[in-house]
Amino acid sequence: MKVLIIIPAFNEEENIEKVVTNIQKTFPEYDYLIVNDGSMDLTGEICEQKGYSLLNLPINLGIGGAVQAGYLYAKKSHYDIAIQIDGDGQHNIIYAEEMVKLLSDGQADVVIGSRFLEKEGFQSSGARRMGIKVLSFLIKVCTGSKIYDVTSGFRAVNRTYINIYCQDYSNDYPEPEAIVTAVMYGGIIKEIPVVMNERQGGESSIKFWNSIYYMIKVTLAIIIRRISYGIRRKR
Repeated sequence: MKVLIIIPAFNEEENIEKVVTNIQKTFPEYDYLIVNDGSMDLTGEICEQKGYSLLNLPINLGIGGAVQAGYLYAKKSHYDIAIQIDGDGQHNIIYAEEMVKLLSDGQADVVIGSRFLEKEGFQSSGARRMGIKVLSFLIKVCTGSKIYDVTSGFRAVNRTYINIYCQDYSNDYPEPEAIVTAVMYGGIIKEIPVVMNERQGGESSIKFWNSIYYMIKVTLAIIIRRISYGIRRKR
């Protein structure tokens, strides 16, 4: 199986070397692509100096746009599996092997690394966990699928969903919406337990007011996306 690891990165100068080094040591057989999402620090320069596989976006598109750019690259380059990990060092790439196995065996179309199945490692703040539970419940109501870690950016998809996400992927805070999309297209979603780390350096882009905007935006987007798919099916 031809595997690509997509690494969206925005202002990750403190973390990107460690992320890539870990991939190269653990899975040298996998390809990777750093999508530099208009970083204003030295992320791009570091990647160029190190000779990393790099896609520089001319402007900041947000996490969804950066990830979708990676999916477009994966499609154009005929990859069988795409794995998404954050550029901040939170995700342990060791779990990629299990993800690839589930996809290559046909047991899943989308695999999500969940910190909440065994509740080990970094669990995020109490407020964020509450918000995740609310979104998990909403997705359950809208789709019938129970996903615990709906905001996890550690996930892998097969070629079918590489193609789907090239056409249908939210630009802004996409992870919960991508789950709804996968269910509506008839995909099999599996969660596996993972241990995540705290951010290794730098700052998260989601602050207090961003969190309020996030919850309102994502809640409305999930409902609208579910309704739109219902209308399409009736047609």
